[in-house]
Amino acid sequence: MDALGRDLIDHVLGTSVVLMPLRHPMDAAIQSRSIGRLTGHPTVLGLGAATPDFVAGLHGKRYDSPRDTCVAYLREVRRLLGPEDDNGAVRLPALPHPGVETGLGVLRPTLARAAGQVADAAISWMTPHGYVQDTLLPAMAEGAAEAGRPVPRLVTVVHAAVNRPHRSPYRLAYTAARAHLAGPHYSDMLRRAGLRVHHSHPTIGARALVDAGVFLYGTAQEIAAGLAEYDRAGVDEVVVNVAGVYSDHGREDAVRDLQDILTAYREAEN
Repeated sequence: MDALGRDLIDHVLGTSVVLMPLRHPMDAAIQSRSIGRLTGHPTVLGLGAATPDFVAGLHGKRYDSPRDTCVAYLREVRRLLGPEDDNGAVRLPALPHPGVETGLGVLRPTLARAAGQVADAAISWMTPHGYVQDTLLPAMAEGAAEAGRPVPRLVTVVHAAVNRPHRSPYRLAYTAARAHLAGPHYSDMLRRAGLRVHHSHPTIGARALVDAGVFLYGTAQEIAAGLAEYDRAGVDEVVVNVAGVYSDHGREDAVRDLQDILTAYREAEN
């Protein structure tokens, strides 16, 4: 991971991915700027379109085009957060803050290309490093080239757990990812990456995550080596997710895993 990535991890806060249909762009802009004001740190506001059924349940119908909706929403948030102009458009009142960047949740090429066009960062979840390298990053570069702008950073959330007594990697993977494994869009992404999964069988999907090394399980050093593969694939920031451990074994065990994994990663870098 380069110096920029380490600096971002040390000094930037992020929301992972919050769902656009739950909040108006003005609300999202206000909340993200407020986080920066309260913490004193720049904030990355990660946004995602949500599933079509979820959108329909809230708004009465699905988005006509999730991609176009994402692009329009991010542009509106950026406009609201931007400097004052002379055309009378409504913006947030000028107020000192550390800065807000927009992120777009991406799983497949269409939204990866959209992120390249409008976002400061793309955020992927449960995406294998080979898929990131071969599919997402080229799509992001294509979108950025179309818009004549730099390729945004890529942030990838990676599930992990340290091998300790009385733990089952398959159970931990299922606990952490069952809701996502039951989503057709996640299953589709994983199949594109070469995993044998189906949204109707999240238990089998959890085993596939572990066996394919998408859910990292082993010693802290082995997990650190797995995280390094994302670095080599071109990921700028990796978010280590120990949700499975947190849910099954509690906060103290989850924090212990994070400390051991990050220590091992730093030692491997040096």
